[in-house]
Amino acid sequence: MADKKDFYETLGISKGASADEIKKAYRSLAKKYHPDMNPGDKDAEQKFKEINEAYGVLSDADKKAKYDAYGHAAFEQGGAGGYGGGFGDFGDFGDIFSNIFGGGFGSSRSSSRRANMAVNGSDISARIVISFEEAAFGCNKQISFNRIENCPDCKGSGAEKGTTVDKCAKCSGTGRIMTQQRTMFGVMQSESVCPDCRGTGKKIKNPCKNCSGKGMIRIKKTYPVDIPAGIDDGMSFTIRGLGNEGKNGGIAGDLVVQVSVRPHAIFERDGKDIYCDVSLSYAEAALGAKIKIPTLDGEIEYDIPEGTQTDTIFTIKQKGIVDVYGRGSKGNLYVKAVVETPRNLSEEQKKLLREFASTCGDKNQSKKGSFFDRFKKRG
Repeated sequence: MADKKDFYETLGISKGASADEIKKAYRSLAKKYHPDMNPGDKDAEQKFKEINEAYGVLSDADKKAKYDAYGHAAFEQGGAGGYGGGFGDFGDFGDIFSNIFGGGFGSSRSSSRRANMAVNGSDISARIVISFEEAAFGCNKQISFNRIENCPDCKGSGAEKGTTVDKCAKCSGTGRIMTQQRTMFGVMQSESVCPDCRGTGKKIKNPCKNCSGKGMIRIKKTYPVDIPAGIDDGMSFTIRGLGNEGKNGGIAGDLVVQVSVRPHAIFERDGKDIYCDVSLSYAEAALGAKIKIPTLDGEIEYDIPEGTQTDTIFTIKQKGIVDVYGRGSKGNLYVKAVVETPRNLSEEQKKLLREFASTCGDKNQSKKGSFFDRFKKRG
């Protein structure tokens, strides 16, 4: 038993866990790895056995005390006790599985019912990439994704069209088999998944060729989706019922669509507000001008006041983006002025600028004057 995994580690709990914590951990893991939930999955079946073995010891106060003192050695042949041969009389296990699966664990009738219980389909996800404008105004897109559905040929039965599904002879259709083992402590009885039908209680002599007897197939779907106006990069939305189809009448899961928005060449976004830079010539900034400013709705004319400095920000109301949830007003557009210093001047232009500079006093350059005033005061 040197290689056997620690029981506390198997259940994902600490050594000081209470009885309620042990039972809660077992319930969660047993539901996750139960063979009915993972038909044909050998790893899940093995994990399920390990979980049951661990719980069989840790849920029993006497066995737990021995295990805490001696580890697995306490249950070796000739040791202080035994694991209990599986589920024993199904007392605590039966209560737990009754809560999880809706039936008594030791009952053949409930075992068969569990093998054919409705299982809801799982959720799936898909990703879609849209433009900045499509995110702002909303759009309709075709989205492709892979989905598991009932096989159209066998209608989910797994049997070839025109053939029937028989009851498993080994387990008489219960999906479970009982085994007994004689030990030094007496005859121990345990129940396990039928190896012939893997817990379904059914035997398919002529498997459906389209799905290889699985009853379900994976197909690629294309579906039109409405992208809501105002959605932002990294957001997602859910379409009910487009996930994987359920088994035995279970409801389908959901499709979760993850949205990625391509960057814009001009605008940047922060929530409902958008930002952009606009270039001004030296003359436009100094004298003021009527310029064209880009918006998501097209260009507009805007009056730039004279004496505009670089990094000045102008607010244009209601030219941003709507709230994706329909709350509040539309956002704003914030435009930052970037004054361009002229380059490659001709000699005539340089002469004119020097003449212009010589006529400018401190009142035309208030920041420069205040800077030198502060400098002198510090000295």
